[in-house]
Amino acid sequence: MSTSASTLAFVESPVQLLNVLEWAYARAAAPGRPLDGVPSQRARRAGRAARKEPGPRPPGALAPVRIVVLPPTDPMSRGQLRRMAALARDEGCEVRWQEARGSRLAPLKALAALAGDVRAARTVVVGDPFSRYVQLLLTLVRAEELVVVDDGTATMEFVAQTARGERLVRWHRVGGGGLPGRLRELAYAPVSAAARRRFVPDRSAGAATDAATDAAPQPGPGRARRVEVFTSMPVAPHGGMTLRPNEFAWTRARFGPPRLTKGTDLVGTSLVETGVVDPDRYLDAVRSLTLEHGATRYFAHRRESPEKLRALSRATGLEIVRPDLPLELIARRGPVGRTILSFPSTVVHTLPYALTGTGVTVAVCDVDPAWLTGRASPRARSFLAGVTDTARDVHRLPAQVAPTA
Repeated sequence: MSTSASTLAFVESPVQLLNVLEWAYARAAAPGRPLDGVPSQRARRAGRAARKEPGPRPPGALAPVRIVVLPPTDPMSRGQLRRMAALARDEGCEVRWQEARGSRLAPLKALAALAGDVRAARTVVVGDPFSRYVQLLLTLVRAEELVVVDDGTATMEFVAQTARGERLVRWHRVGGGGLPGRLRELAYAPVSAAARRRFVPDRSAGAATDAATDAAPQPGPGRARRVEVFTSMPVAPHGGMTLRPNEFAWTRARFGPPRLTKGTDLVGTSLVETGVVDPDRYLDAVRSLTLEHGATRYFAHRRESPEKLRALSRATGLEIVRPDLPLELIARRGPVGRTILSFPSTVVHTLPYALTGTGVTVAVCDVDPAWLTGRASPRARSFLAGVTDTARDVHRLPAQVAPTA
C-alpha cells in the first residue's frame, strides 16, 4: 500500500477539506505531544510574538494523505469543494471525487467502491462524525488511528456527547418525520451505535507510545486504537482521546497577509436555513448591525438561499459576496475589512487564528432568544450561547434590536 493510501480522509464540505490540509501540515511539522485542551489564543499569540510566521513550504510538505470527497448536491458546496480539491492537489495530495448522493443506489455504489481502501487504511480521518454516510463507512474501518478534524462548531457537541456516552445527534436537529422517521431511526440505530464506539479509544494495549512520539501507528493485532481530535474549538479530550490544536498554520503560510480595507465586513450564517432563527428577526439584526457599524459587505454562507440574500441586499444596501473558498482562506488572502462581524458560528473561533498579527478585529453578536423559531431544538439557546462565551480574542456585541422607524 502507498503511504498516502495508508492515511485515508473523508470530507463532505469545503471546510472539512481545508481542515484535512491543516491537519496534514501540522502532522508533517513539529507535532509535539497531545494536549488536554485547546490553549487560549491570546496565550499562544504571546508565545508566538518572538518568532516569525511560518514560512512557506514547497508542495509535498504535508503528511501523505489520500482525500476522498463525498460531495453534497447543492451547487455552491460542490463549487467550493472542487476549488479546494484543486488546492489539495497543488499541495501534493491525492484526491478522489466519489459521488454518494443523488439516487437511492448511489450510497451503496460508493460504499462498494471504497470498501477495500477503507479496510486497508491505517489512519482514517473524518470531518463529520454526525454524517450517516461516514458512520456507515466506519463500520468497515480497521485502522489503528481515527482522527476527527473540525466541521465547525459541531466538534464541540461531538466531544461533549461522546464524553457523556450519548448518541450522536446534531445540536440543531429535532425529531420529526412521524412514524416513518422513527422507523428509519430505529433501523439505523445499530450503525450509529457502532460508529459511536469507534470514537472511544481502545486503551487495552496500554499507554500507546506512538501518542507521545507521533510515530505512525504500526499494523498488527493487539495495538491500541487511538482517537485524535484536530480542532480550533475550545474542547477538552476525554477517555484517552488526544487533541492537536488547529492554528491554521498552513493557511497562514500559504496566503497573505491580507490588505485591509477601511470598512466593516459582516459574515452570514445558515441559522435561518436550519430552522433555528426566524427570517424576519435575522433581517432586522443584519439591518441594525449594518447601520451601527457601517458594514459594507456581507459574506454569504454557502447554504444561504438566493431569495434570502436578495432580500438582505434590498433591505440593507450591503454588497453580497458569495465566497468561492472557505472564509478563512478568503479573509487571509484579502482584501478584508478591519472589523469582521459575525453571529455565533465557527468563524469566531477560526478567524482569530487565521488572521493572527494582521490587525483585524473579530466581533460576535449574540443571538437573542426571542429570535429562535418554534422549531428550534431545545439545545439551540444554550449551544449558541456557548459558542459565543468560549470564543477567544473577539469583541462581544449585544443582541441587536429592530431599528425604530
